[in-house]
Amino acid sequence: MTAKTDSKAWKESWETRCREAKESLAGHATLEALEALRLKYLGRKGSLTELLKTLKDLPLEARRELGGPANAQKEEILGLIEASRGSLEHQSREREIAGTRLDPTLPGVPSPQGYRHPLTQIIAETADILGRLGFSWAEGPLIETNYYNFEALNIPAHHPARDMFDTFYLKLAPKSPEAAGEHGNLLLRTHTSPVQIRRMESARPPLRIISPGRVFRHEAVDATHSAVFHQVEGLYVDHHVTLADLKGTLHAFMQALFGPKTRTRFRPSFFPFTEPSAEMDVQCLFCSGSGCGLCKRSGWLEILGAGLVHPNVFKAVDYDPEAWSGFAFGLGIERVAMLRWGIPDIRMFYQNDIRFLEQFP
Repeated sequence: MTAKTDSKAWKESWETRCREAKESLAGHATLEALEALRLKYLGRKGSLTELLKTLKDLPLEARRELGGPANAQKEEILGLIEASRGSLEHQSREREIAGTRLDPTLPGVPSPQGYRHPLTQIIAETADILGRLGFSWAEGPLIETNYYNFEALNIPAHHPARDMFDTFYLKLAPKSPEAAGEHGNLLLRTHTSPVQIRRMESARPPLRIISPGRVFRHEAVDATHSAVFHQVEGLYVDHHVTLADLKGTLHAFMQALFGPKTRTRFRPSFFPFTEPSAEMDVQCLFCSGSGCGLCKRSGWLEILGAGLVHPNVFKAVDYDPEAWSGFAFGLGIERVAMLRWGIPDIRMFYQNDIRFLEQFP
């Protein structure tokens, strides 16, 4: 048998099988039958697949002449099979819908909707209120150095005020270049005040910022204490800033946060980075000042600490304390949230209990 005869026989066999495949497509009625047809002709051992494998045994000229049309016919049959599959699937869905009792007037099933965490809500509200008073948002690293966390804030080594902060220090390899940091040992920041130092180092006054964020202290976790919590600290630096500016700003802030009838008071206190220093109380939100168990019968609730910026802090950032003055304040976000919503345990903020979180849409 000549090569020409072989090529002719192969072509006739191919065209016969292609014709059979197309004719068979008209007779199927189910997806199962269609899949069986595909496997019969175009599966791994299908008749068209097996015949196409023998094309390599033909002469080069025959392969060039027959290969292109054969592959085109194969793709055509595959297209017809997929079109039939789509039609059968559509018919199946239509039958399923027709057999289902559907009332289009029934309300849809609502999808669960997430909400912002209550702490995130308080931070956003605090930033919004203080933003209207001219404060801009500033951030800093969670890992700090002794210098920024303590020394630049007028808390040098062995200062008794360090006892106020139970600090997490980081252990690094002794020869590591990061072991000493830029200005001393590394630690997890115990307050957001280091952000104020960093901002004053990089900007000249007048300056008005808030620095919300997480802080860390080595404390036993209980209903009112956590090793990780959130603070918002504020800083205002300008010419002739006085204690009256501080009191007016914080009073307006508290009334915007807790309501226009909120009463406030200031008590003398001590913080190494402010002088004079004060603590601010708000009238008890639950007994309106008459005295209850929450306010320990005093009628007042401690809310934040504040004061005028200490001259030593200005000197650390190369601000002239004779030319500039300012005030700083800081409050705990968890404490504000607990007071506003009457939450008895700080741990509830971190348990990810959906029943608790759904109460703060």
